Amino acid sequence: MDFELSEDRRMLRESLSRWLADRYPPDHRLKVAYDAPFHDPALWSELADLGVLLAMATEDAGGFGGSGFDISVIFEALGAALCPEPVLGALLVSRLLAAAGQDQSGLLDGSVRWALAVGEPDAPWSLDRIATQARGGRLTGRKALVYGGNDADRFLVVARDGDRLSVHEIAASDAEVVGFGTIDGGGAADVILSDTPARLVLDDAGKAIQSALDAGRLALCAEAVGVMDASFAALLDYLRQRKQFGRAIGEFQALQHRAADLAVEIEQARSITLLAASRLDGEGAARMVSMAKNLIGRVGRQVAEECTQMTGGIGVTWDYHPAHLTKRLVMIDHQLGDTDWHLQQVMAGIRA
Repeated sequence: MDFELSEDRRMLRESLSRWLADRYPPDHRLKVAYDAPFHDPALWSELADLGVLLAMATEDAGGFGGSGFDISVIFEALGAALCPEPVLGALLVSRLLAAAGQDQSGLLDGSVRWALAVGEPDAPWSLDRIATQARGGRLTGRKALVYGGNDADRFLVVARDGDRLSVHEIAASDAEVVGFGTIDGGGAADVILSDTPARLVLDDAGKAIQSALDAGRLALCAEAVGVMDASFAALLDYLRQRKQFGRAIGEFQALQHRAADLAVEIEQARSITLLAASRLDGEGAARMVSMAKNLIGRVGRQVAEECTQMTGGIGVTWDYHPAHLTKRLVMIDHQLGDTDWHLQQVMAGIRA
């Protein structure tokens, strides 16, 4: 199979990478990622104008992309720049609106910020444990860790309607939204629903929700690859510059071997992400995405640990940008199912 990017995707990657390098340097990211609203609203509009959101949706949905490779190109670039903009939430919502045949022009042009409320305190990843109830156009329940929910205008909420899952639209102003910043930068929220008025968007939506979450998991895998690349580049730079006993520490064979091992692991992570991207929306997509998310979690932790150990004390300081890359790598594993959870899904055959 040919994994070379098409000309359009190369142009998208290059233009997005240039924009991020210019508009989201580490010092700017540090200013906005840890203080409300935990991203830069002005740059969100620019990101939309660049066509990034349009590239995540199919032509039928009003975009010009939407494939696994389109998603991976975007999120790998976002990961390399450690961009905290709430693009993941927009992707998840876009997939569900497309499945429902709903208009998403406001989402794709960036004028309306959306977030998907699916996880709950007792069901962070498993759809079969969703407890939020939908009755008579009203929702009651609590959603936890809604990515981008702290600054969202509207939500899609996954709820249980009898023995089926359904998707409903609500206005942020109709719910109690408790926003907060995450440890690795960016914003999220808990959403408390108490007889909240809602509009049904998609009924009997289990498969559509699963497909949207798989797209989000692929996006996280690609983002992790971008973060790994940035972490490894920073590590090599440190090994070349840091001197001990009159020599750059990168000349010591033990550190060279450890760095070489990391390079191999990162390429394995990249390969399985590309394979998952090629299978998205096809046969065996869910299983492949779970396999990718499992490997990404394991490699991400290894890269984070090795980069921290080889850079020493500076590797955990606030002003050292790679320290924030490390935090992001660790936390990606905990989004949309961690390493152990995805391994269980594959072993149990649930996601065959």
